[in-house]
Amino acid sequence: MKKTLLSLAALALCASAANADMTVKIGHAGPLTGPIAHIGKDGENGARLAIEDANAKGIMIGGQKAKFELLSEDDQADPRQATTAAQRLADENVAGIVGHVTSGASIPASRIYERAGIPVITPSSTNPKLTQQGYKVTFRVIANDLQQGAAMAKYVTDKLKATKVAVIDDRTAYGQGLADAFVENLKRLGVQVVGREFTSDKATDFMAILTKIKSKSPDAVFYGGMDAQAAPMLRQLRQLGYSGKFLGGDGVCTGGMLSLSKSALSADVYCTQAGIPMEKMPGGAQFRARFKERFKTDVQLYAPYSYDAAMALIEAMKNAGSAEPGKYLPALQKLDYKGVTGNIAFDQYGDVKEAGVTLYQFENGSWKPLN
Repeated sequence: MKKTLLSLAALALCASAANADMTVKIGHAGPLTGPIAHIGKDGENGARLAIEDANAKGIMIGGQKAKFELLSEDDQADPRQATTAAQRLADENVAGIVGHVTSGASIPASRIYERAGIPVITPSSTNPKLTQQGYKVTFRVIANDLQQGAAMAKYVTDKLKATKVAVIDDRTAYGQGLADAFVENLKRLGVQVVGREFTSDKATDFMAILTKIKSKSPDAVFYGGMDAQAAPMLRQLRQLGYSGKFLGGDGVCTGGMLSLSKSALSADVYCTQAGIPMEKMPGGAQFRARFKERFKTDVQLYAPYSYDAAMALIEAMKNAGSAEPGKYLPALQKLDYKGVTGNIAFDQYGDVKEAGVTLYQFENGSWKPLN
């Protein structure tokens, strides 16, 4: 009788252990301090909302209820800090990572994740080189620079009728990659590039290179970089009396650009964004309302993509019945998930199969989608 009772107790303990909650750590990496901290925090909040939603649903993985935790690291949008942040997350044994925000951080960090075998999904790094390295654990849920550069070059040629364009970039993997893609497409379309200048992602005074560019009378000036530099650059261009078009990529298509540029913005300012407008996203309107209610601020840029990146990791774990990176990676590679931003499925390189690019124009205090 005693043996029977002991056996029943042991079985009960085993059943209890089998059904106990499992803790799954998901990392986020991006700039939480510095000039583009507002964009990094936006992405972090998107991932946090996904974690909270997943916990509210009581998701089961391999028969156990999963409790998800978000571990966030500040990479300062700096390549050296990015590898340090990546190693910290790997040392914490996170199951997957949402990040990094910038290509300059994502590319060096990707080597750390590949060695550790931890899947990483960037919501915003657009340099094509990121997914051309042959790494098995690197994924992207947004369009790349080749698509953005082609879209802007076509618009400049077909709609703006520009024949001479000057190009500036910040020498980061993101800014230079986007500018290179834009220049390549301009040349293919027969548009003359009258100047190619460089600055840094820390600069605030651009008068020397802008004076040089203005002397060449370009129809448009394109900047490959983020809003923290694009805003003062635009103001200084206007101070020099330049009245032509000002163009940028998704780093310029932000709420921060609207507040930082102030009176310098006009209908002659255009930008591209990797992705589609929130109002066109399947779950965009609802996401924006929930995000604002939760964090008391509007979406800056990449929050819905961070949300989808986190949910893609979780969905793959659920499908595989495991949160171990090596076991759920095949499920992530074969994922077909309906996200906030659209359908999330990856090609053989890790790029999202259905990627859109939207052109915007400044109008009446906001960015107006053109396509």
